[in-house]
Amino acid sequence: MSKKILIVDDEESIVTLLQYHIEKAGFKTDVAYSGTEALAKAMKHDYELIVLDLMLPGMEGTEVTKALRREKIDSPILMLTAKDDEFDKILGLELGADDYLTKPFSPKEVVARIKAILRRTNKPKEEESVYLSLGNLTIYPEQYEAMLEGEPLTFTRKEFELLFYLAKHKGKVLSRDQLLTAVWNYDFAGDTRIVDVHISHLREKIEPDTKQPIYIKTVRGLGYKMEEPKI
Repeated sequence: MSKKILIVDDEESIVTLLQYHIEKAGFKTDVAYSGTEALAKAMKHDYELIVLDLMLPGMEGTEVTKALRREKIDSPILMLTAKDDEFDKILGLELGADDYLTKPFSPKEVVARIKAILRRTNKPKEEESVYLSLGNLTIYPEQYEAMLEGEPLTFTRKEFELLFYLAKHKGKVLSRDQLLTAVWNYDFAGDTRIVDVHISHLREKIEPDTKQPIYIKTVRGLGYKMEEPKI
Protein backbone atom coordinates (compact mmCIF):
# COMPACT_ATOMS: atom_id res chain seq x y z
CA MET A 1 0.00 0.00 0.00
CA SER A 2 1.45 3.36 -0.98
CA LYS A 3 2.04 5.92 1.73
CA LYS A 4 0.08 9.15 1.90
CA ILE A 5 1.04 12.78 1.57
CA LEU A 6 -0.14 14.94 4.47
CA ILE A 7 -1.44 18.38 3.46
CA VAL A 8 -1.45 20.94 6.27
CA ASP A 9 -3.07 24.37 5.88
CA ASP A 10 -5.72 26.26 7.83
CA GLU A 11 -7.39 27.51 4.65
CA GLU A 12 -9.87 24.88 3.49
CA SER A 13 -9.87 26.16 -0.09
CA ILE A 14 -6.10 25.68 -0.36
CA VAL A 15 -6.29 22.19 1.16
CA THR A 16 -9.03 21.23 -1.31
CA LEU A 17 -7.07 22.63 -4.27
CA LEU A 18 -3.86 20.87 -3.27
CA GLN A 19 -5.64 17.64 -2.50
CA TYR A 20 -7.25 17.62 -5.95
CA HIS A 21 -4.00 18.18 -7.84
CA ILE A 22 -1.85 15.90 -5.68
CA GLU A 23 -4.35 13.04 -5.97
CA LYS A 24 -4.67 13.70 -9.70
CA ALA A 25 -0.90 13.14 -9.90
CA GLY A 26 -1.42 9.66 -8.45
CA PHE A 27 -0.76 10.18 -4.73
CA LYS A 28 -2.98 9.38 -1.77
CA THR A 29 -3.55 12.23 0.70
CA ASP A 30 -4.48 13.03 4.26
CA VAL A 31 -5.22 16.52 5.60
CA ALA A 32 -4.82 18.61 8.75
CA TYR A 33 -5.94 22.17 9.46
CA SER A 34 -3.72 23.10 12.41
CA GLY A 35 -0.19 22.52 13.60
CA THR A 36 -1.27 20.44 16.57
CA GLU A 37 -3.45 18.22 14.38
CA ALA A 38 -0.60 17.81 11.89
CA LEU A 39 1.86 16.81 14.60
CA ALA A 40 -0.57 14.30 16.10
CA LYS A 41 -1.19 12.68 12.72
CA ALA A 42 2.49 12.60 11.77
CA MET A 43 3.32 10.95 15.10
CA LYS A 44 0.72 8.27 14.42
CA HIS A 45 1.09 7.66 10.66
CA ASP A 46 4.06 7.19 8.34
CA TYR A 47 3.71 9.82 5.60
CA GLU A 48 5.76 9.80 2.43
CA LEU A 49 5.88 13.62 2.47
CA ILE A 50 4.29 16.54 4.35
CA VAL A 51 3.13 19.74 2.66
CA LEU A 52 3.20 22.16 5.59
CA ASP A 53 1.99 25.77 5.79
CA LEU A 54 4.18 28.09 7.84
CA MET A 55 1.40 30.11 9.50
CA LEU A 56 -0.93 27.74 11.35
CA PRO A 57 -3.18 27.92 14.40
CA GLY A 58 -2.03 25.96 17.43
CA MET A 59 1.56 25.52 16.30
CA GLU A 60 3.37 27.29 13.48
CA GLY A 61 4.93 25.22 10.73
CA THR A 62 8.42 25.84 12.07
CA GLU A 63 7.41 24.46 15.50
CA VAL A 64 5.82 21.42 13.87
CA THR A 65 8.99 20.82 11.85
CA LYS A 66 11.17 21.15 14.95
CA ALA A 67 8.97 18.72 16.89
CA LEU A 68 8.96 16.14 14.08
CA ARG A 69 12.72 16.20 13.68
CA ARG A 70 13.17 16.02 17.45
CA GLU A 71 11.06 12.84 17.40
CA LYS A 72 13.24 11.42 14.57
CA ILE A 73 10.36 11.58 12.08
CA ASP A 74 12.17 12.18 8.80
CA SER A 75 9.29 12.45 6.34
CA PRO A 76 10.34 15.10 3.77
CA ILE A 77 8.68 18.48 4.35
CA LEU A 78 7.65 20.98 1.66
CA MET A 79 6.95 24.22 3.52
CA LEU A 80 4.47 26.79 2.22
CA THR A 81 4.76 30.41 3.27
CA ALA A 82 2.78 33.53 2.48
CA LYS A 83 5.77 35.60 3.56
CA ASP A 84 8.40 36.55 1.02
CA ASP A 85 10.88 36.79 3.88
CA GLU A 86 14.29 35.16 3.62
CA PHE A 87 14.44 34.68 7.40
CA ASP A 88 11.34 32.50 7.46
CA LYS A 89 12.53 30.42 4.51
CA ILE A 90 15.98 29.88 5.95
CA LEU A 91 14.59 29.18 9.42
CA GLY A 92 12.31 26.47 8.01
CA LEU A 93 15.23 24.84 6.20
CA GLU A 94 17.45 25.12 9.25
CA LEU A 95 14.89 23.24 11.31
CA GLY A 96 14.68 20.38 8.82
CA ALA A 97 12.30 21.28 5.99
CA ASP A 98 13.46 19.99 2.61
CA ASP A 99 12.04 22.71 0.38
CA TYR A 100 9.72 25.71 0.40
CA LEU A 101 7.30 27.56 -1.86
CA THR A 102 6.04 31.11 -1.41
CA LYS A 103 2.32 31.83 -1.80
CA PRO A 104 0.70 32.41 -4.19
CA PHE A 105 1.88 29.30 -6.01
CA SER A 106 0.75 27.10 -8.86
CA PRO A 107 -0.63 23.70 -7.76
CA LYS A 108 1.38 22.20 -10.63
CA GLU A 109 4.53 23.68 -9.09
CA VAL A 110 3.66 22.04 -5.77
CA VAL A 111 3.26 18.67 -7.50
CA ALA A 112 6.54 19.19 -9.37
CA ARG A 113 8.37 19.97 -6.13
CA ILE A 114 6.82 16.92 -4.43
CA LYS A 115 8.00 14.67 -7.26
CA ALA A 116 11.48 16.20 -7.17
CA ILE A 117 11.78 15.65 -3.41
CA LEU A 118 10.56 12.05 -3.68
CA ARG A 119 12.96 11.32 -6.54
CA ARG A 120 15.79 12.38 -4.27
CA THR A 121 14.61 10.57 -1.17
CA ASN A 122 13.43 7.37 -2.89
CA LYS A 123 16.17 7.02 -5.50
CA PRO A 124 17.85 3.62 -5.73
CA LYS A 125 21.02 3.31 -3.74
CA GLU A 126 24.08 4.06 -5.79
CA GLU A 127 26.72 1.38 -6.13
CA GLU A 128 29.05 2.77 -3.53
CA SER A 129 31.30 1.14 -1.01
CA VAL A 130 29.52 0.09 2.18
CA TYR A 131 30.90 3.16 3.94
CA LEU A 132 33.11 6.20 3.45
CA SER A 133 35.74 7.10 6.01
CA LEU A 134 37.54 10.42 6.52
CA GLY A 135 39.61 10.83 9.64
CA ASN A 136 37.39 9.98 12.61
CA LEU A 137 34.24 10.37 10.51
CA THR A 138 32.52 7.32 9.01
CA ILE A 139 29.55 7.66 6.65
CA TYR A 140 27.12 4.84 5.87
CA PRO A 141 25.18 5.99 2.77
CA GLU A 142 22.74 3.09 2.60
CA GLN A 143 21.65 3.59 6.21
CA TYR A 144 21.69 7.41 6.09
CA GLU A 145 23.93 7.27 9.14
CA ALA A 146 27.30 8.68 10.17
CA MET A 147 29.54 8.28 13.20
CA LEU A 148 32.26 10.50 14.62
CA GLU A 149 34.84 8.76 16.79
CA GLY A 150 32.41 5.86 17.10
CA GLU A 151 29.52 8.03 18.31
CA PRO A 152 26.38 8.29 16.13
CA LEU A 153 25.50 11.69 14.67
CA THR A 154 22.04 13.09 14.02
CA PHE A 155 21.33 14.84 10.72
CA THR A 156 18.33 16.06 8.79
CA ARG A 157 17.95 14.25 5.48
CA LYS A 158 19.28 17.23 3.56
CA GLU A 159 22.28 17.63 5.85
CA PHE A 160 23.19 13.99 5.35
CA GLU A 161 22.83 14.20 1.57
CA LEU A 162 25.09 17.26 1.51
CA LEU A 163 27.67 15.56 3.75
CA PHE A 164 27.67 12.43 1.59
CA TYR A 165 28.01 14.40 -1.62
CA LEU A 166 30.95 16.36 -0.24
CA ALA A 167 32.58 13.15 0.99
CA LYS A 168 32.09 11.41 -2.37
CA HIS A 169 33.95 14.30 -4.01
CA LYS A 170 36.67 14.55 -1.37
CA GLY A 171 39.39 17.00 -2.36
CA LYS A 172 37.31 18.62 -5.12
CA VAL A 173 36.20 22.24 -4.85
CA LEU A 174 32.42 22.42 -5.29
CA SER A 175 30.64 25.70 -5.92
CA ARG A 176 27.46 26.60 -4.07
CA ASP A 177 25.53 26.34 -7.35
CA GLN A 178 26.93 22.84 -7.93
CA LEU A 179 25.83 21.80 -4.46
CA LEU A 180 22.36 23.30 -4.97
CA THR A 181 21.92 21.34 -8.19
CA ALA A 182 23.33 18.08 -6.84
CA VAL A 183 21.69 18.00 -3.42
CA TRP A 184 18.51 20.03 -3.89
CA ASN A 185 18.05 18.83 -7.48
CA TYR A 186 16.53 22.02 -8.87
CA ASP A 187 17.21 25.70 -9.37
CA PHE A 188 16.96 27.74 -6.16
CA ALA A 189 17.28 30.93 -8.20
CA GLY A 190 20.71 31.65 -6.77
CA ASP A 191 19.62 31.36 -3.14
CA THR A 192 23.00 29.96 -2.13
CA ARG A 193 22.58 30.92 1.53
CA ILE A 194 20.73 27.61 1.87
CA VAL A 195 24.03 25.84 1.20
CA ASP A 196 25.87 28.03 3.71
CA VAL A 197 23.27 27.30 6.40
CA HIS A 198 23.58 23.55 5.91
CA ILE A 199 27.39 23.71 5.81
CA SER A 200 27.28 25.60 9.11
CA HIS A 201 25.09 22.88 10.64
CA LEU A 202 27.41 20.13 9.40
CA ARG A 203 30.42 21.88 10.88
CA GLU A 204 28.70 22.20 14.25
CA LYS A 205 28.26 18.42 14.26
CA ILE A 206 31.56 17.14 12.85
CA GLU A 207 34.23 19.80 13.40
CA PRO A 208 36.28 19.92 16.63
CA ASP A 209 36.51 23.70 16.12
CA THR A 210 34.02 25.34 13.77
CA LYS A 211 36.25 28.39 13.37
CA GLN A 212 39.11 26.21 12.11
CA PRO A 213 37.41 23.36 10.25
CA ILE A 214 39.45 20.29 9.37
CA TYR A 215 36.81 18.44 7.33
CA ILE A 216 34.82 20.99 5.32
CA LYS A 217 37.01 23.81 4.06
CA THR A 218 35.82 27.09 2.57
CA VAL A 219 37.60 28.01 -0.66
CA ARG A 220 37.12 31.75 -0.80
CA GLY A 221 35.33 32.93 -3.93
CA LEU A 222 34.77 29.37 -5.17
CA GLY A 223 32.86 27.20 -2.71
CA TYR A 224 33.62 24.30 -0.39
CA LYS A 225 35.66 21.13 -0.40
CA MET A 226 35.91 18.20 1.97
CA GLU A 227 39.36 17.01 2.98
CA GLU A 228 40.93 14.10 4.79
CA PRO A 229 41.94 15.72 8.08
CA LYS A 230 45.49 15.44 9.38
CA ILE A 231 44.73 13.88 12.74
